[in-house]
Amino acid sequence: MNDRKGLGGRSQPIVERLHALHPKLIDLSLGRLLALLEKLGRPQDRLPPVVHVAGTNGKGSTCAFLRAIAEAAGQRAHVYTSPHLVRFHERIRLAGRLVEEDQLADALEEVERVNAGADITVFEITTAAALLLFSRVPADVLVLEVGLGGRFDATNVIERPAACAITSISMDHMDFLGDTLAKIAFEKAGIIKPGVPVATGRQHPDAMAVIRAVAAARGAPLLPAACVDEYVLGLAGPHQADNAGIAVAALQAWAPDWLNEAALRDGLARASWPARLQRLHGALASRAAPHELWLDGGHNAGAGVVLAGHLAEWQDRPLHLIIGMKQGKGAADFLRPILPLAGSVTAIREPGQHLAMAVEEIVAASGGVARAGGTLNAALAMLPAGPPGRVLLCGSLYLAGEVLKADGTFPD
Repeated sequence: MNDRKGLGGRSQPIVERLHALHPKLIDLSLGRLLALLEKLGRPQDRLPPVVHVAGTNGKGSTCAFLRAIAEAAGQRAHVYTSPHLVRFHERIRLAGRLVEEDQLADALEEVERVNAGADITVFEITTAAALLLFSRVPADVLVLEVGLGGRFDATNVIERPAACAITSISMDHMDFLGDTLAKIAFEKAGIIKPGVPVATGRQHPDAMAVIRAVAAARGAPLLPAACVDEYVLGLAGPHQADNAGIAVAALQAWAPDWLNEAALRDGLARASWPARLQRLHGALASRAAPHELWLDGGHNAGAGVVLAGHLAEWQDRPLHLIIGMKQGKGAADFLRPILPLAGSVTAIREPGQHLAMAVEEIVAASGGVARAGGTLNAALAMLPAGPPGRVLLCGSLYLAGEVLKADGTFPD
């Protein structure tokens, strides 16, 4: 997600200045951040127990389950995730509450001052600010999501987390992580630390072989996802059982005193994560009536397969897909498994959607199945009057942010 989007107040000019410090938005490395953290007094050494989460798909959902279980047990949870959807502040949750503007601005100003103009990316300096805040606000656990990859991701400065988790790995960000599943898995497995338990779920054999080898080399117990079949999950879709199981296995490996049956049951049921098969009920949903309106931020090949598994259960009503994607993403690979399940497919390019793919490219990637819809408003106007069905907006987290704003639904 564009790091400038969703900022306001004092934070905006700070991040604008920070963007000038490094020519690349993404430049995977640990050296720059470690040097800055040293000047800041090593806040990464003064954190509550950390659960470090990597993967391609399902990271955010797994973090949501981890947080919900902890909070159901009465624990204070810090959370660091990316990207945000509407407001930058969604990335940093301090003891259960989103970071406030003054807190964020103060931390950014401090790390900017200490960094003193040195070469550094915005994600690295944001991570430094988050770690500084996490070190100063009391909490019982920190749920830490990898930004990109794992081995050289800025979050990988934690020397000994309480537990690690690796969610489903698929082909994505190949320009940074490698062009095979094994290479990508090696980068994700870079969060595994000597002797620290690591939980994982269903993986392609090529990815699992790498995870297993890295865990063995580092003496890290490799744990399968826990079975959560007896529990009601707050997140929709059959794939969420795997994400929930990974979260439970990671917590069980750490074995805090507060993890109990009531916390598991209540936490798994109350977990929420925006733009992951989220039903909308606001302004856009009213315009889509009599159809239900749903939103999902999935955008890569793995997400397409997972989404198709859920959409196969929606065949009791007509299904209409409205799709907007990001430039450079494998649109054809994402679309392939879900197209046969839809009664209509409409391609859009929403104004304000960062790096939006052209409508014509999405239509071409669909093999001509999708029709050109232009904008979200135009696509909603093209929906049939009935019978009542379901409409799924999908293809990009950038699109998801614009949809949530238009619907009047904001993550909190």
